[in-house]
This record gives sequence, structure tokens and C-alpha cells, in this order.
Amino acid sequence: MGNEEAVFFSRVLTELTLSFHIIYATIGVGVPLMIMIAQWVGIKKQDEHYILLARRWTRGFVITVAVGVVTGTAIGLQLSLLWPNFMELAGNVIALPLFMETFAFFFEAIFLGIYLYTWDRFKNAKRHLLLLIPVALGASFSAIFITIVNAFMNAPQGFDLVKGQLVNVRPLVAMFNPAMPTKVAHVLVTAYMTSAFILAAIGAYRLLKGSNHTYHKKALFLTMKLGFVFSIATAIIGDFSGKYLAEYQPEKLAAAEWHFETGEGAPLILYGVLANDEVKYAIKIPYALSFLAHSSLYSSVIGLDQFPEEDIPPLYIHYLFDVMVTIGMWMVGLSVFYLLGMWLKWSFIEAKWFRWLIVLGGPLSIIAIEAGWWLAEVGRQPWILRGIMRTHEAATSSGQVDVMLWLFVGLYLILGIGSIIVLWRMFRKNPVERELADRAAEKAGDQKWILK
Repeated sequence: MGNEEAVFFSRVLTELTLSFHIIYATIGVGVPLMIMIAQWVGIKKQDEHYILLARRWTRGFVITVAVGVVTGTAIGLQLSLLWPNFMELAGNVIALPLFMETFAFFFEAIFLGIYLYTWDRFKNAKRHLLLLIPVALGASFSAIFITIVNAFMNAPQGFDLVKGQLVNVRPLVAMFNPAMPTKVAHVLVTAYMTSAFILAAIGAYRLLKGSNHTYHKKALFLTMKLGFVFSIATAIIGDFSGKYLAEYQPEKLAAAEWHFETGEGAPLILYGVLANDEVKYAIKIPYALSFLAHSSLYSSVIGLDQFPEEDIPPLYIHYLFDVMVTIGMWMVGLSVFYLLGMWLKWSFIEAKWFRWLIVLGGPLSIIAIEAGWWLAEVGRQPWILRGIMRTHEAATSSGQVDVMLWLFVGLYLILGIGSIIVLWRMFRKNPVERELADRAAEKAGDQKWILK
């Protein structure tokens, strides 16, 4: 295997691992907050349905955490095995956030175990709820620290470059780079939004399959409210991300928007097809790109004409941008109609076709997350460490990467199919109706024992 083939298979394997891991990582970051909110609402309203909601979500969450640990470990291994030159160059810079990410995960896992073990052991439900705070914080900080590594790769700083080596490293300066605020905020908020819409899809699916229980209706209403809040937050942070790109990574913004020539009053291009350097069938919103980049309708936006051809990212990232934005706006609209419909008592809210749209929103949200990460990673090309090291310079020269690729494909198939089967059987054998009846009988037994 030649060097070019090793680079190709290294990129494919890394992209496959990240694409698979991001599903479990997103759930791992977002669901703990959903569990905490559900239990808090249950305690506040003294509503057993929300308490049970938190309990059942936690059971499913544990399965996704287990798979996420495996895929996260795979990423760590692949950084060293597939990108040894990058790790040799920048390993001492990213070591601190990588260590802090591991610490945050262990912090989360410890309190998650205590939380699970102490169900029904706390007389004061509010004290049990407190255990979820470190779980949610640990999950979020785990995402923060690993995203800081990615942000550093996009905006490297906090070192001196001497004879091709990074010396005089200042880890905190490297961590708090210009890309960090928008990237961290975007990752967190989209994880919360996606998790909410996935859980909403599950609730809507159960209602469609004949379980017209109040429990599922409450679950759907809560998660759609949360999905709406975080989808609006995602749109706002997306605007800040656009302004960051305009200032620090203009070539990425120009490639994503097919903005070829520098000019004032630049239009925002949505959809379309690129054929022979000509954009066809696109929707152009006048002045919108200038406003997105600089909050001014007539500001100048740097185009691809200002960059050498070898430094321009692949132009297909425009399609990824379209997918991400389209799904995001669709989910905003869907949640708005649902909440308005609930408030105004519109009958179509309970119609099968509308609930199927909510069910579809779950996988669509995952697709949006995937498109966003592909946009972020492919949009940094041809650099692995922007402005310092190109991707082909960082890769291994091993001739066994293609074999590794097939081995990891098999691993991910086993993990993906296995986790779906385990989750399906877990909840199929223990429907909510039975669990509510069991808990009611248990409480009745406790009351009889107290009276005796």
C-alpha cells in the first residue's frame, strides 16, 4: 500500500469512527439533562409519570454510554495509530483537554452508578435528584473538553513554532482559542436539541402503535418543548458561528456558501448544483451572507478568489450545510406547530400523519448532527492543524490500514445492531403500563404495612 492509499484509508476509517461515535456521544451529552429535567418536573408536580420517565430514560441511557465508551476509546487509539505525526507534533498541546475529558467521563460514570443504585433508597426525592447534577455536568464537560481539542485544530495557538516543532506550550492559551466559544456552545446545544427530538420521536411512535397512555403524551409534550427551546438556541449560536468563520476561517465560509468572488452585499446561496464552476438552480437571498458574516447588509465578504487552490476546502461541503440548515429549520417549524396546536387545541396535532412527522424528526436530527460534523471536519481540509500541518503529512505510512478499516466496520455493525436489539427488548418486555401498575401495587403494599 502506497502513502496515498494509507492517507485515504486513514481518512475513511477516522470519518467512519467519528460518524458512528457522534450518535452515541450526542445522546450521551443530551439525555442526562433530559433525565434531570423530567425528574425535577415530576418532583415539582408530584407526578409519578415524569419520575418514571426519568427512570426509564436512564435505563436506556446506560446502554448508549457503554457503546459510547467503546467508540470513544477507538478514537483515542486511531489518533495514535493513524495520525502519529500529528500526535508527535501536537500531542503535548492537546494532552490536557484529553485528560480532562477522561476525568469528566469518570466523574459522570461514578455518579450515574450511584444514581441508579439508589433508586427508591432516598426518602427525600430531591436529594436523589441532586445526584443527576454531576451526571449532567460530567456529560457536558466531557463534550466541552473533546470539542476544545477540535477547536484547537481549527484555530491553533498557545505555542511557538520553532523549526517545525511546537515549543513553549501554554496549554490554557491553546484551550481558550478563538474557535472554542462557538464550537463548544454549538456542540452542547445541538446535543440537547437532538436528544430531545429523539425522545419525542420515541413518544410519538408509542402513541402511534396504540399505547395511548397519558405517560407517552406527557413525554412527547415535555420533549417537544425542550426541542423547541434548544433549536432556537442552535439557530442563534449558528449565527455566531458564521461570524467566527468570516473572521478566522473565511475560506471555509466561502466554500460552504459557494462564494467565489470577494465583494460587498454578498447573497446567501441555498441548495443549487455546481457544474463547471457555475451555480445552477440555487436560491439566492440578497445581502444575507454579508449580514451573516458581519451583521451588515453591505459589508464585504472574502471569496475563494483570495486563496490558493490547494488551500480551498472541498466544495461539496455546501450540500452538507444545506442539509444541516434545512433540517434545523424544519424541526423549529415542527415544534412550533406542535406547541401552538397544543395551546390552541388544534385537532391535527393528534393525527397520525403529524405524529409520523415527529417520529421522522428523530432520525432527521441525527442526520443534521452528522452533516454538521462532516461540514466542520471536511471544511478544515486540507489541514489537520490549520496553517501548520496538512492532513497527508500527519497520516501513518502503514500498509495495514485497509485491514483495520474492515475490522472496525465489523465492530461498529456489532455494536450498532446489538445496542438496538438490547434497547428494543428491554422496553418491549417491560411496557410502561405494567411498570406503572407494579409501582402502584408496591405503594399500596407499603401503605398497608404502615397501617399495620
